[in-house]
Amino acid sequence: MIADANESDHRAVKVLTLSWFRGRFGIALVAAAVSWLVGSAAPALAGAQHAIAMHGAPKLPADFSAMPYVNPDAPKGGRLTVGVPGTFDTVNPLVVRGLPVPNIRGYVIEGLMARGYDEPFTLYGLLAESVETDDKRTYVTFNLNPRARFSDGKPVTPEDVIFTWQLLRDKGRPNHRSYYAKVARAEIVGPHSVRFDLSGNADRELPLILGLMPVLPKHATDVAHFEETTFTPLVASGPYIVKSVDAGRSATFVRNPDYWGADLPINRGLWNFDEIRFDFYRDENALFEAFKKGLYDVRAENDVTRWQTGYDTPAFRAGRYVKETFHNGTPVGMSGFAFNTRRAIFADIRVREALASLFDFEWVNKNFFFGLQRRTASYFEGSDLSSVGRPADARERSWLAAFPDALREDVLEGRYAPSRSDGSGRDRDVLKRALALLSDAGYELEGTVLRHRDTHEALSFEILVTTRDQERIALAYARDLKRAGIKAIIRSVDAVQFDRRRLTYDYDMVPYRWDQSLSPGNEQSFYWGSASADVDGTRNYMGAKSKAIDAMIAQLLVARDRDVFESAVRALDRVLISGFYVVPLFHLPDQWVARWTRVEHPQRTPLFGYMPESWWRKPGT
Repeated sequence: MIADANESDHRAVKVLTLSWFRGRFGIALVAAAVSWLVGSAAPALAGAQHAIAMHGAPKLPADFSAMPYVNPDAPKGGRLTVGVPGTFDTVNPLVVRGLPVPNIRGYVIEGLMARGYDEPFTLYGLLAESVETDDKRTYVTFNLNPRARFSDGKPVTPEDVIFTWQLLRDKGRPNHRSYYAKVARAEIVGPHSVRFDLSGNADRELPLILGLMPVLPKHATDVAHFEETTFTPLVASGPYIVKSVDAGRSATFVRNPDYWGADLPINRGLWNFDEIRFDFYRDENALFEAFKKGLYDVRAENDVTRWQTGYDTPAFRAGRYVKETFHNGTPVGMSGFAFNTRRAIFADIRVREALASLFDFEWVNKNFFFGLQRRTASYFEGSDLSSVGRPADARERSWLAAFPDALREDVLEGRYAPSRSDGSGRDRDVLKRALALLSDAGYELEGTVLRHRDTHEALSFEILVTTRDQERIALAYARDLKRAGIKAIIRSVDAVQFDRRRLTYDYDMVPYRWDQSLSPGNEQSFYWGSASADVDGTRNYMGAKSKAIDAMIAQLLVARDRDVFESAVRALDRVLISGFYVVPLFHLPDQWVARWTRVEHPQRTPLFGYMPESWWRKPGT
């Protein structure tokens, strides 16, 4: 799935987070969290199961015939051409070195299990036809499908699984090294079975991470040169093999006619093209023009202006290609200007609330984005994990009762929404409410300058930016602040300086987007846990130090059932919103995709958004 690259980045944060957090504080947080657990024990897996869920039970039974978001009778054949920005210099995506061809992982190299994309985090059998674990997840056993074969026809064996685990633990990407190093021992426990001992590890996600582990053949993998860039395709077991590579310019996959897993329920309706070609374009404008000429088939769009005006061509008007929107049920994350609360100027929550309210999103959206953006309100916006518009349930209220000062009533009751203006850029009601908050915090206007009553210091701060888009939004915000007598200095620096200052918290305010998944976990401590506030290099850019935040993170880490987990995440969301740690910005409401009509897709979109691997070539084109 195209979204897998982002998911891998997010999963890597989870890895680095847990390694950092345990290295600095041991497992005390997780142990303490257990004492907060209230009725969240899920039933243990009883023997070998066809699937495993992070929380609760898998949605589909063992005898499912196909995923609900595919066309199980999709026609096979034809070619899909994909346009890719940039270049590549390797076909091995499992190591740090090089820029790999996209989608080798999944299309060419498959894992022990495969995700169900209509569920938050559930894996179904693939190379492993079943999985076993206990309630505490102190071990996981994968039972391989005896029919599983590599593309050279040789069987996939337990020896290959252990070989790959050791190889990626020692030579793989940082996320692989960190996760796979947590395994105490791996052993062959049957002719088709591998058991991983996870004792001494409190990470309940680890069995699923191991389930996603790719498997390479021991007999055909060059260990000595594995970490080097290469154009020699890896032997693997997936539905496609790499047919040809034109270095830096194109790569072509062809469907393996002898693919061992073609008839598995997890694969029905997928992998429909006989050939997939990736063409690379170094220039974004050239990439866009190539799509309009029909040189490739599908294009995801994130540029509002281009989406609104750039696709109006004769081919579009003739219906030869179309613009479509796909709903995505995963969190869009929080994009905002982060207040550095380590600075005295932002220590008062009333100041932060007032400054956040002054950002005129309606004006920005109308004048910059054709009204197509949506305001971000939640740290888990766009998903069932968001607390916005939902009153707190009984579980949330019981957990949050110990922290009455950390919650706003409107947030608890689900009535909260970011400040809304009339879009004129001069909304006096918004300004009046902001100045009232600032007055309560000790500030008042002296002429056109807002000063503190006691110190007479002007309220002024710097916004650190590095891109033109960031600078444009920051300048608009500075205009809004000026109306309240507040001076915001926009400091634009190069990317290296920006990262250095951001990682050492050397700023007043900084833009950032915290990506989230449907299965948030230990990385939340890295984002806003108290222990991360004064340690360089974390993503707690706001410097949050809150016992309520720490307690809600503890709750989500020990949740077993999905409903308990969702309550814990929403409770965390409420505390973060109530703290006014950011000036919330905006996001696109859906996935925007342009598609030439020679390719078609299923009617239903899964929870994770559109899936090109479920698309097919229209017969006769």
